[in-house]
Amino acid sequence: MTNADDQTFHDVIEGYCGALSYAAGDTVELHVSTHADTFDITVERWGAERELVWSASGLPGVFTPPPDDADANGCGWPVSASIPAESGWRSGFYLVTMTARGSGSDPCRTVAHAGFVIRPAASDAKRSTLYVLPTNTWNAYNTWGGKSLYTGGTQVSFHRPFVRGFLSRPEVERDDRKARPTRFGETPDADGLIFQEYRTTNAYPSGIGSTGWFTHGRRFIEWAEGEGYEFDYAVSADLDTPGILDDYENVLLVGHDEYWTEPERTAVEAHVESGGSLSSFSGNTMFWHVRIEPATHGTTMVCHKYAGRADDPANDDPDTLVTGMWADPSVGRPEWTLLGAGSAFGLYHRFGQATAQGVGGFIVYREDHWLLDSTGLRYGDVLGRDEGAVGYETVGCPITLDELQLPIPNAFAIEAGVPANAEIVGCVPSSNLGVGEYPKSIAALSDQGDLEFIAERIFADDPDALRKARFGNAVMLTCRPFGDAGGEVVTIGTTDWVFALASDAAAQQVTRNVLDRLG
Repeated sequence: MTNADDQTFHDVIEGYCGALSYAAGDTVELHVSTHADTFDITVERWGAERELVWSASGLPGVFTPPPDDADANGCGWPVSASIPAESGWRSGFYLVTMTARGSGSDPCRTVAHAGFVIRPAASDAKRSTLYVLPTNTWNAYNTWGGKSLYTGGTQVSFHRPFVRGFLSRPEVERDDRKARPTRFGETPDADGLIFQEYRTTNAYPSGIGSTGWFTHGRRFIEWAEGEGYEFDYAVSADLDTPGILDDYENVLLVGHDEYWTEPERTAVEAHVESGGSLSSFSGNTMFWHVRIEPATHGTTMVCHKYAGRADDPANDDPDTLVTGMWADPSVGRPEWTLLGAGSAFGLYHRFGQATAQGVGGFIVYREDHWLLDSTGLRYGDVLGRDEGAVGYETVGCPITLDELQLPIPNAFAIEAGVPANAEIVGCVPSSNLGVGEYPKSIAALSDQGDLEFIAERIFADDPDALRKARFGNAVMLTCRPFGDAGGEVVTIGTTDWVFALASDAAAQQVTRNVLDRLG
């Protein structure tokens, strides 16, 4: 393989679903290409446990090569199997496992995975919380077929398989984490060499440490459904559907929800403005603006990222918003106006040279805030330290200290659009990274890093721009971005919060407090 991050047909079977979400009662179309004679399928709903709901065996195998531009314009493979999503199937994430048979190839390369969400049927009584899986972000990191938005692509198709490990893989303790928490006496793995060794040995792309159902979603759901919480499910693109949030009290985001279209963002803002709530257990949230456009096969997601203001054709179209950082002046809708925090003010914790020996948790300030009810945490305690609940990517807020030495948004933050009513419950230093400071486990930009880019675009006219972009924080806060008439937003600003849910009692209680209050 010339590209270690492109495992296109590493396995002898590959497949994808015709859509990422369906309603109960729909037919799920599965597109498969395989060198094998036959293949089997199982479909499992992945909640607190994995529940088998459908299977088929002995299906004829047909190999259809992917087009050269599969990464950008999709595969266009024929439908190989039709899966009846019965009306009794609960809303949730469903894992499709495809197993090649009779091919005589390496038995370690005969399994592939696809997945889809079942939305609630229109006739169902809807639950109070809609959990939106960040499938735009999954797609952005997906290198199957060639490029992702991190390896030179500017558009990435939804109609292709996900790379190995995004949806399912064997569980390991810490080796697959980009911000690996350290145990007593250990040296921090600032260069990500342990992660790099794990993923290359097992032929996984770098993206498995950044996103995917297995990394974030399933950890949250295994805990939440085990606690008795039930949600309705959707995917990023479902937010484009008018009125989808009308019957919900709470929108729930988890893990790494980085890529948003304008209609998706507008829908969530309208929901909060009309009194609904938003619970974000996510880092680097709402960082990039993207467009969904027609492709040769299905749809593709377009984002020119760092070069958006120069290369995006939308620059010549006054009716189309340019793709790029939401906070970029060329886009002009910084995420912190909704979330109370943004990654321009703190993007990485315990990742590369960004706070490599940081504490890995939120330092508690407002011990009497409802977020901390029944946790037993007091001022100065660290929430989530042992499991590295604050790690990898984060969102932060420019702060100052009030007369009680408690953090509040500073004057710059308020002027930039952070809600003045934001209550910062906990925070910890977080930093942006420049060229040469990223871990070896990722391919950093050759000309600029996030530090240089954010300094240029957010602090452009400030002679101290690099230092202001360098020093930030990760925050957990609440705010009401539309005032008392609107709804409440909770931002737990870290991708790695879900890793604490299995064993950290305080992190579990904070999560209960949010779900019970807002949902």
